[in-house]
Amino acid sequence: MEKLYFTEEHKMLKNMVCKFAQKEVKPYAQEFDEKGEFPHQTIKKMSELGLMGIPWEEKYGGTGMDTLSLVIAIEELGKVCCSTSATLMAHTSLGTAPIAMFGTNEQKEKYMPGLASGKMIGAFGLTEPEAGSDAANTKTKAVLKGDEYIVNGEKAFCTNAGVASVIVFTAVLEKNGIDQGISAFVINADTEGLSMNPPEKKMGWCASDTRSIFFNDMKIPKSAILGNPSKGFKQFLKTLTGGRITIGALGLGTAQGAYIHSLKYSKEREAFGKSISNFQGISFKLADMATQIEAAKHLVYHAAWKKDQGQSVIKEASMAKLFSSEMAMQVTTEAIQIFGGYGYIKEYDVERFFRDAKILEIGEGTSEIQRIIIAKQILESAHPL
Repeated sequence: MEKLYFTEEHKMLKNMVCKFAQKEVKPYAQEFDEKGEFPHQTIKKMSELGLMGIPWEEKYGGTGMDTLSLVIAIEELGKVCCSTSATLMAHTSLGTAPIAMFGTNEQKEKYMPGLASGKMIGAFGLTEPEAGSDAANTKTKAVLKGDEYIVNGEKAFCTNAGVASVIVFTAVLEKNGIDQGISAFVINADTEGLSMNPPEKKMGWCASDTRSIFFNDMKIPKSAILGNPSKGFKQFLKTLTGGRITIGALGLGTAQGAYIHSLKYSKEREAFGKSISNFQGISFKLADMATQIEAAKHLVYHAAWKKDQGQSVIKEASMAKLFSSEMAMQVTTEAIQIFGGYGYIKEYDVERFFRDAKILEIGEGTSEIQRIIIAKQILESAHPL
């Protein structure tokens, strides 16, 4: 697999992130999960390694690497701590990518150096109480008055919001009393008129900061709008397409973390005088888990590679996200089964991986939405495969 997609640079990155994850992330993952504590020092160390700016240009402080490199980093971190990996994923694919892709030169100069270096954390506000899968139903409004926008509304489930310095969000643009469609905006997190709820108490990703944010007559300059105002909806859909590849990578990491623990445990745990890995009921589970992980790697790596070639990846990104997220849920479920009663105990990492896996089928477009996208792509294509 790696011979097909990985360059020597990719292999070096994988080795580096793996060592970092084992030394700096794994020892504290369980503790941060139990306390619901954001890993500030870990993120700081990741910034020092350049992990917070993997795909961005070196002139902005990034490492100038590609999407596949970002996938590798997210996957390796996900093997030991999904919360830490999700923080990197949301910061890069959602909080920074819209600025890198659609921002003006002035916006890039203002925000990219801090974001690419990790000195600033980025967040992306899209989901609303009445606009989840139905993102076009956005209620947040940005009304143009003179040289500024007056913003009112709410965003839910905003990853990184409480630790972010920069927030990208979507709103319906209104000019002269007429809706102009959905646009994206970029602001500093300390902008007057913006407030936040405390962090959500979640089933998984407990060490990742997730909360609702509110806009109450928030005044922002016209220069805060990202890209072409008339193409805001298409812009954030493009952002989500890239994000689906990286959440596929997180599914890979989550599944492999659970699989590695299960394989090791199956060789150590004895029943009826021999290790349980010798029983067909267990060995078949391990075989299925390994096969599913390998299949997901093909989909995720291929989608990343294709994106790096500048090709359309709408179908491939949705396939990678759909298969990898559902695969992660299946693998972590089987991991619990292999561990038996111990798998249900918080002391064991597989319990955490199981809780962390579920959100992968929901965030960045549910499995149902991915099937709609894939179906549309294959039905409208002259070459459906």
